[in-house]
Formats: sequence, structure tokens, C-alpha cells
Amino acid sequence: MEKRKLGFWEIWNMSFGFLGIQMGFALQNANASRILQTFGADVHELSWFWIIAPLMGLIVQPVIGHYSDRTWGRYGRRKPFFLVGALLASVGLILMPQADLFIAFLPALWVGAGMLMIMDASFNIAMEPFRALVGDNLRDDQTTQGFSVQTALIGIGAVIGSGLPYVLHHWFGISNTAADGSVPAHLIWSFILGAIALVASILVTITTTKEYSPEELDRFAGESPTAAENEEEPARLTDIFSDFKNMPYTMRQLSWVQFFSWFGLFGMWVFTTPAVAHHVYGLPIDDTKSATYQAAGDWVGILFGIYNAVSAVVAFALPAIAKRLGRKYTHAASLAIGGFGLLGMYIVPDENWLILPMICIGIAWASILAMPYAILAGSISPRKMGVYMGIFNFFIVIPQIVNALIGGPLVKYVYHNNAIFALVMSGISFLLAALLALKVREKHETSVINYD
Repeated sequence: MEKRKLGFWEIWNMSFGFLGIQMGFALQNANASRILQTFGADVHELSWFWIIAPLMGLIVQPVIGHYSDRTWGRYGRRKPFFLVGALLASVGLILMPQADLFIAFLPALWVGAGMLMIMDASFNIAMEPFRALVGDNLRDDQTTQGFSVQTALIGIGAVIGSGLPYVLHHWFGISNTAADGSVPAHLIWSFILGAIALVASILVTITTTKEYSPEELDRFAGESPTAAENEEEPARLTDIFSDFKNMPYTMRQLSWVQFFSWFGLFGMWVFTTPAVAHHVYGLPIDDTKSATYQAAGDWVGILFGIYNAVSAVVAFALPAIAKRLGRKYTHAASLAIGGFGLLGMYIVPDENWLILPMICIGIAWASILAMPYAILAGSISPRKMGVYMGIFNFFIVIPQIVNALIGGPLVKYVYHNNAIFALVMSGISFLLAALLALKVREKHETSVINYD
């Protein structure tokens, strides 16, 4: 018995909720650092506040994956998690830039950090089941297309989210300045619109996508139905540790590729705004309030939108490229291009030239969001799809935690507050990931794969 081959628009609707998730995620990536600096954070402290994001992923995604594997009811298997995550994330989006409303109770900086934590936990609640849903619903010969469509939607959502503050200020005249300690109105409205788009896009997926039951997935995998066994055997969180120990061989190799890829991405997300403001615009290191600093932050949003737009376009070409070159070679080449792009940010003569490195980073980002999952999906049993997609997230969040812990001290004591060198380090990390990708053995290249 085989899964039904899905049409393009069915795959599109199945992943459409990722557009809203990434719109909110892009607003956070491009603006959280300057919001936290507005509330009083120093540049070398930023990575410590950002540690909240990977910690939430480390805790939430495997747990959500574990329970979504064992959930089946009138609303489906993965879909209830989408909706809950979207609703909670929308609360964090609306309140983070307005944290100064709560200064009667707590300092705005800590309220803002708390809203960042809520956002990240909620994004993870919604995000992990989306990855698993592609593995659930698509045949092996469609997984690359499925993750590529998901990457395209991520890119589109990120372009919209990254560019919103710039558009609201330059096209609609909403102010990009505010009193000391307050976030400008164009950022507040951007986050509100992001929250609305998040919930709306998740509802599209929920209302248009059918999920296979656990019994059907067992039959597709050639396994006997296990519904009765699952009813007798309660879900135990401790199973995650045994699943981690017995992860497939391909997943072990990909873990190192993911480590260096996401170490580099985290450094880019945290330090691009202060790096561009100081290194490219020539502002003093302690300038976080001037109109020029806000202009630099808005331009970083546009730059982030550019790399996400590139990723959306490249995503549609990835299946054809991977078919010709192979998945791992496609991924290695993309990471190398992104690495050289990050290194190039050090030598650009002015802010307009930053577009070229962003094009390179967009190529890498498209591959990071698609290729590792396409490689991994074929090596995982359908019964373990959710939990292993969650465990795979360890190798996304652990490098971010490492960077969060050492990134700030490196910027302060080694780079002397020159955040541009954090981006150089990110470029080197991408190049290491590219080399490690060449060593990955895909399922068809090895017969030693553990599915338990």
C-alpha cells in the first residue's frame, strides 16, 4: 500500500501555515536585538537574551514531537498543535514591542525578554509538527519537493515580515522614532500585523489538509497496525532519551552539519544590526537611539527580506538541482556560497553592497531549510517521524545555545565590541558545515540504519 501522490497545491496548502510562522519569526530575527537595546540591553548582552530562543526549542520540540506521534482525535494528529502554537505566539508578538506598558510591574527589558520566550516556545509548538506532517503525508519521491515548497513559503513569509517596518514607515508614514525607552510605532504595528497573519495562515492549513491515521501510516510502512499497542502502552517522555541513543546513522552525521550551520545563523541574526550600524554606517558602538541607527535597523530588515526572497526562489529549483547533483552535494555547495557571503560583509564599501552577500546567504538558507530534512526523512520510521524531527532540532538549538553563551564575551573581550567579527565567525562556521556535508551517507548509500 502506498501514499497518494499529492498535487502541487495540496502540498502548498499543507505547508501554508509556515508562511505565518516565518513572518513572525522574521520580525523577531530582524528586530528583537534593537527592541532589546531600546529597552536597555548592551550589545555584548544580546546573545544572552537570545539564548531563550534555542532553550525553548531544546525543551519544546522533542516533547511536542513525542506527543504528536501519539495523538489522534477528531481534529487530527498534528493540527491541534499548530493552532495552539499560533495563538500563543500571536500574544508574544503583540506584547513584546509594547513591553514598556508593564513597567509598573517589571523593567521593560525583562518583560520584553519574557515575551521573546513566549514567542519562541510557541513558534516551536507550531513548527515541529509541520516538519513531521510533510514526512507523514508525502511519499519518499515527493519529500524533496515538499520541503522545498515549505522553504519557499518560509521565504515569502520572511520577506513580508522583514520588510514590514520599512514599508510602514516609508510607504505609509508611520513614525520610526519614539521617546527614549519606547519602541517606534512602525515596529509595534508590524508585530501586530504579523500576529494576525500567523493565525490566518495556520487556519488555511488546518482547514485544507487531511492527515493519515496512525493505522494508515503503519500500513504504508509495511508494519502491522499498532493502535491497540499504543492504547496499552502509555507515552513516556523518557522514551525520548532511548530514541536519541538509537537515532539513525544518517542523522548522526547530519547533526554536525546542522551544528555549524546554525551556529553561524545565530551569530548573524543576533549581531547583524549592531554590525551594520557600526561597521557600515560608521555609528558609535553605544548609539542605539538615533534616527540613523533606526534607519540601519530598517535596512537590516530589508536585507533579511532579500535573503529570504532569494531562498524562496531557489527553493523551487532545489529538487531539480538535487536530482542532478545529489542532496548532500547540493547542500555542501549552498553552504559554501553562504559562508563566502558572510565573509564578504566585512569588505563591502557601503550598505547597498550588502545585497550581494545576502543573495549568497539566501542560497544557503534555502538549502538549510530543505536538504537536511529531505535527507533525514528517508531514514526515519513513520512511527518515529515526529519525535525524530523533534530530536533533530537538538542540533539546531544546541549550537545556538553555545553561540549565545560565548558570542557576547567574544564580542566584548576579543572583538572589542566590533560585532562585524561575529559575522566573520559565522562565515567560517558555514564553510565547516559545507565540508562536513560531503561526508554524510544517505540511506541509499548505507545499509546500516537503525530505525528503533
